[in-house]
Amino acid sequence: MADRVQEILSWYSSDNAGTKTNIARLLRHGKLAGTGKLVILPVDQGFEHGPARSFASNPGGYNPLYHFQLAIDAGCNAYAAPLGFLEAGASQYAGQIPLILKLNSHDTLHDEKDPMPSVTGSVSDALRLGCVAVGFTIYPGSSHCNAMYEQLRAIAEDAKDCGLAVVVWSYPRGSVLSKEGETAIDVVAYAAQIAAQLGAHVIKVKLPTAHLEQAAAKKVYESAKIPITTLAERVKHVVQSSFDGRRIVIFSGGAKSEDTHVFEEARAIRDGGGFGSIIGRNSFQRPKAEAMKFLHTIMGVYSGEMQ
Repeated sequence: MADRVQEILSWYSSDNAGTKTNIARLLRHGKLAGTGKLVILPVDQGFEHGPARSFASNPGGYNPLYHFQLAIDAGCNAYAAPLGFLEAGASQYAGQIPLILKLNSHDTLHDEKDPMPSVTGSVSDALRLGCVAVGFTIYPGSSHCNAMYEQLRAIAEDAKDCGLAVVVWSYPRGSVLSKEGETAIDVVAYAAQIAAQLGAHVIKVKLPTAHLEQAAAKKVYESAKIPITTLAERVKHVVQSSFDGRRIVIFSGGAKSEDTHVFEEARAIRDGGGFGSIIGRNSFQRPKAEAMKFLHTIMGVYSGEMQ
């Protein structure tokens, strides 16, 4: 298993020892340590969707410390959150779990068709809080995408100079895309490629559907007979689109849904060569004991302990 981590680190040959050490910390922590797979707990939904929508179903989640403890007790590889939540517990839980500081956020009080998140944290904040990585969202397809790309380029340069890893949430969204197009296979694969080209070490995307949004891309998919019928095939194509699998690609859990559905998605991610999941609402919007069992099942799928 240790060899798998070394193999993954070899893909980042331009990075300094600090950054590679922090990538290794992500890969060598928790129940999936050494497997090359990741399950990360992200809790940015309070900012993104509002507190009641995020935490009312499990009121313990209003307390920032609840999420630190859930990630630790469940054996997650890391915990990701915006500045306020991490500041509330980083000192108390220092060294107990790798932290990822989300550096930009978008709220639904001004929910426009072409989103532009605000930068709400810095690389200096991440270093002060003992983080292993910074996280940043881009919205390919937004009319503001060029500004986001330029922000990410500058932040990634600063983070890498300081020995931090870079995790990119790449979520297609904007007035030029249909709602169905936001998760179309051609669009999601394109978003993953953009994140890789902008220097991401870890790329977070949504699970793609078989829909093809772009007319020009549709012709290529059909003429080249790119397999996209099953979810595992689509995962494989997204991973292929991220430097032929030489970047870590993880998939978001989305809104809370039936356990069996989430477990089926995890199997497809595993079978398609994906590197794991970043699961927020499906984890913290349920009682802790239930969340632990849920997360352990997903980790079991990725480790091979469960089919």
